[in-house]
Amino acid sequence: MSAREDDPVVTRVGELRPLERPETVELARAETSRMVALLRDLRPPEWGLGTDCSEWDVRALAGHVLGMTETFTGLPVMARTMIGAGRAQQRGTTFIDTLTARQVRANASLTTGELISRMGAAGPSQARWRGSRRLLRRMPLPNELHDGTTETWRFAFLLDVILTRDTWMHRVDVATATGRPLELTSDHDGRIVADVVAEWARRHGQPFRLHLTGPAGGEFTHGDDGPELTLDAVGFCRTLAGRLPGEGLLAQEVPF
Repeated sequence: MSAREDDPVVTRVGELRPLERPETVELARAETSRMVALLRDLRPPEWGLGTDCSEWDVRALAGHVLGMTETFTGLPVMARTMIGAGRAQQRGTTFIDTLTARQVRANASLTTGELISRMGAAGPSQARWRGSRRLLRRMPLPNELHDGTTETWRFAFLLDVILTRDTWMHRVDVATATGRPLELTSDHDGRIVADVVAEWARRHGQPFRLHLTGPAGGEFTHGDDGPELTLDAVGFCRTLAGRLPGEGLLAQEVPF
């Protein structure tokens, strides 16, 4: 029996193509542009609203995103930022928490207009620089997850995937905090979400059938006889990032 034309296309996770250059460059550029557009539309009171990042309001979160965007526009600024955070890190704290806290403090005196302007200017430069690295991409990079375990990445994973995911999730945080509509398209957000699905599947290694709803969603399958899960695509990612509670396979963390 043949499939009907209106049947959803089911993607086997093993057939998902990984995010690679030059696609990652365009995803990075577009994601920062969408964050800038969202921030530009906020009213003054909305900048003080709390976010899912419990220590940050919208203003502080935007300061972190600006700091991370500008950090990866060139090797000197990246080196200064990383070395400075390493020297400032105290016992019992993680490097990434130290780094992001310094970014928030460094940008706290900017007006929201200055913050948005600088983020808009740095976005395309960051995307190009991240996509042009060669030797740097092979360097090992230790990273501590939310559960306290440490795993080692290649720097290429940070440049191609994590930095874009980070901005994407923080755009979700801003939209969630303010009630603003979230711009979502299958070609941009759908690719980011599909890559998250693929990594989630690799990490837990179990079979499943996954129905993700919304413009960034899709139908995914992996193995046979696994649980069938249906949820919103953005909610799926918020769960894997620790913003929402998850049980079973949804308890598997994926870094953002």
